[in-house]
Amino acid sequence: MVRVALTGGLATGKSHVIRALAARGIPTIDADVLAREALAPGSAGVEAVVRRFGDAVRAPGGAIDRRALARVVFGDAEARRDLEAIVHPYVYARIADWFRTVESPAGFAVADIPLLFETGRERDFDRVVVVACAPERQVERAMARDGLAEADVRARLAAQWPIGEKVAKADHVILTDGTFAETDAQIDRVVEALGEEARRGRQ
Repeated sequence: MVRVALTGGLATGKSHVIRALAARGIPTIDADVLAREALAPGSAGVEAVVRRFGDAVRAPGGAIDRRALARVVFGDAEARRDLEAIVHPYVYARIADWFRTVESPAGFAVADIPLLFETGRERDFDRVVVVACAPERQVERAMARDGLAEADVRARLAAQWPIGEKVAKADHVILTDGTFAETDAQIDRVVEALGEEARRGRQ
């Protein structure tokens, strides 16, 4: 099984790509979903976050107020690293377990991991696919999608590697500045290439 990591940056279009891969029969797993599991009400993760950041980040019902937590960690690099130390070990352990058990006729499966390079875990995977668009498009999309102020979007982008640096380290790149049809054509080419790499690996 070829272990593929899909990454990119804020509002680069990863959600569209991962949905398209799933529609083509490729098994996928989402690190953001696993991160929410790590902070589910009653979990050890919630208690660790509250111990570190205080009751101000706890929502009614025992969950974490994700917006309140985001306001803290996106303005404080040390706080962000502390949060990652709580959440990321759980996420990567779940992804590793999934790759050990998942089956794929295509010979590869894909983990969607937004902070792959930022966490230094790219070597855990056989191939890395980066979804990219122009940085100003990221800002425009994030403001429209999430209702965030431009300053908040730029603060979140500043917490990530520049998209150009991620592109430079990718095995495959999908550019999303164009139409959905153009993006989908690139997805098809990447699926074909990864399938061929998986077949060569079985020979």
